[in-house]
Amino acid sequence: MDTTTLVAFLAVDLLLVLTPGADWAFAISAGLHERAILSAVGGLIAGYAGYTLLAVAGLAVIVAGSPTALTALTVAGAGYLVWLGWNVLRRPTVPMTTEETAGTSRMRMMLKGAGISGLNPKALLLYFSLFPQFIDTTGAGWPVAAQTGLFGTLHMTACAAVYLTVAVLARTVLKTRPSAARAVTRASGALMILIGLFLLAERVAA
Repeated sequence: MDTTTLVAFLAVDLLLVLTPGADWAFAISAGLHERAILSAVGGLIAGYAGYTLLAVAGLAVIVAGSPTALTALTVAGAGYLVWLGWNVLRRPTVPMTTEETAGTSRMRMMLKGAGISGLNPKALLLYFSLFPQFIDTTGAGWPVAAQTGLFGTLHMTACAAVYLTVAVLARTVLKTRPSAARAVTRASGALMILIGLFLLAERVAA
């Protein structure tokens, strides 16, 4: 595969991953809950792993070519973002002690993380709109499935690095600042609602 193509993909992919959104908000929340970081980030990556498998199977191309299916997925993801954002605004996350987080279910955090990334409209944009632009379909190089798998793996690696960093920074920087933690989580919740409403309005206008 062309190195230039890989570098270009990574540049665009990192720009998307570094843009705050639902994943960031969840990573920050996990950081403030201490023990849940690895489970939460693992859940986020699991959601993207599901997208990668679907993309490798060729379903991404099918969905991208079906306006109705893409609209349904986008609306579902946007609605989920609004719901999550509203809950964050109602109950902003604050730092918790180790004793308070001892009963936290790692599996529950992982499943929630998978749900967040699995219904993230940004993932729809990445897998269904961005991937096809970098895939060589001439047959002169790697098979399409192999290219898709590589792009998916690169994306998951970037997500793991960024979200772990965000979670750890939230734990170290915000742990002793409850008011700052509430402000950051409220801002994340408001951002999720705005993104969700924007996507819903865009779909209605289309």
